[in-house]
Amino acid sequence: MMESRNRSLLLIISGPSGTGKTTLCDRIVKDFNRISYSVSCTTRSPRANEIDGQSYHFLDEKSFRSRLSQDAFLEHATVHGHLYGTMRASVYDALGAGRDILMDIDVQGAEQIRQYARNAPSGDAVRNAWVDVFVAPPSMEALSLRLRDRGMDNGDAIERRMRQAENEIARAGEYDYLIVNDGIDEAYGVLKAIVVAEHHRMRISDMG
Repeated sequence: MMESRNRSLLLIISGPSGTGKTTLCDRIVKDFNRISYSVSCTTRSPRANEIDGQSYHFLDEKSFRSRLSQDAFLEHATVHGHLYGTMRASVYDALGAGRDILMDIDVQGAEQIRQYARNAPSGDAVRNAWVDVFVAPPSMEALSLRLRDRGMDNGDAIERRMRQAENEIARAGEYDYLIVNDGIDEAYGVLKAIVVAEHHRMRISDMG
């Protein structure tokens, strides 16, 4: 009798601010018990309601750079002047236990993991689990409207986010999957279908 492999996933989701990717991530974590967020390290200060060890591991810059020098991060990036990184051990521990890890990271971090996975040995857990998804807006006009409607940024900040979004969208072709979020329920249906299909993939393609 055949048994489903139901492989573990390292699910990487990227996309510009305002595309709804956080909502999509929260829904997929809620619907799939085996999926949990990766808890990243950062040197920025905690925001309201953020809890150390749950939202992020909050580190001072010296501690972060010490871990960086020890090659402890699977990926790391500087975003808005602060350091962010994902601890290598936490990802491997989760995958080894048969759990899925979801990483909501920018294109810099996704590129680092992609390159690492492509160069890893064939039996490496990250190489065998990695799948990435880019969430895009239906248009730049729609993205601008969403950023203004949510009321979190002033005009200058919105302009910066729009310029950053153009740079990020230009790299969408590097990802396995593209979800254009023109409606959150439809976009979520696509993401859920991707997760189900990837859980049941029989062959891991050569990513070299």
